[in-house]
Amino acid sequence: MPAESGRGDGLRLALTTLTTVPVRAGRIDRATAGTAMALAPLVGLLLGAVLGALLLGLAALAPPLVAAGVAVAAAALLTRGLHLDGLADTVDALGSYRRGTAALEIMKKPDVGPFGVVALVVVLLLQTATLAELAGRSWPAVLAAVLAGTAAGRLGVTLACRRGVPAARPDGLGALVAGTVGPVAPVVGAVAVALVAVPAVPGRPWQGPLAVLAALAVATGLLRHLVRRLGGITGDVLGAVVEVVTTLVYLGLVLSG
Repeated sequence: MPAESGRGDGLRLALTTLTTVPVRAGRIDRATAGTAMALAPLVGLLLGAVLGALLLGLAALAPPLVAAGVAVAAAALLTRGLHLDGLADTVDALGSYRRGTAALEIMKKPDVGPFGVVALVVVLLLQTATLAELAGRSWPAVLAAVLAGTAAGRLGVTLACRRGVPAARPDGLGALVAGTVGPVAPVVGAVAVALVAVPAVPGRPWQGPLAVLAALAVATGLLRHLVRRLGGITGDVLGAVVEVVTTLVYLGLVLSG
């Protein structure tokens, strides 16, 4: 498969997996999946550009909290709510204190348990509150913050799919993408997203990159715990990582010392 064709198929797979962008799927195999997961931060940047523009536009017309709430709702709409669903299912499994197959069975249930509900409420409240705070900054800072948060969340997916991290099930999205990303993509992605975050906190250019790297460090620890509990990653785990990392980056950008 030619390199350009492989990258094109990978980008299409990344877009159809991580967003609702209506593109026609190309070739789907583990090689293409690896390219898609490596390109996940790029998809995050595209999504962040849309959400950042929306937040800025609404903040000029409505109170910051309203603008932030609409931006968070738009993020869920543009991703089919799949990441939020993955977060709820993953937290329900962790809250059950079960391991392996028993925990995976809980994640497959269509209903959401109390742990999952609490996780959704906390994450959505934190994202809305932090975006409302960020909306009061200059437009370059707002755009950099949203770009960094959404890209870092998808970089968490790249991190979760690196070689050495197994799939929890023999089928499903986790089986397709687990272990498909080499060691270079997460490092390059981390550097790129950290640079994007530099303007996010006016007067403190170090805070944005630090927020990104700290969130990714937490994601690394979370992934290790999930692999121990579940036996590997699943599509739900990827969604949970997206929401956790995005929320932590936003939190890191609004903290003041």
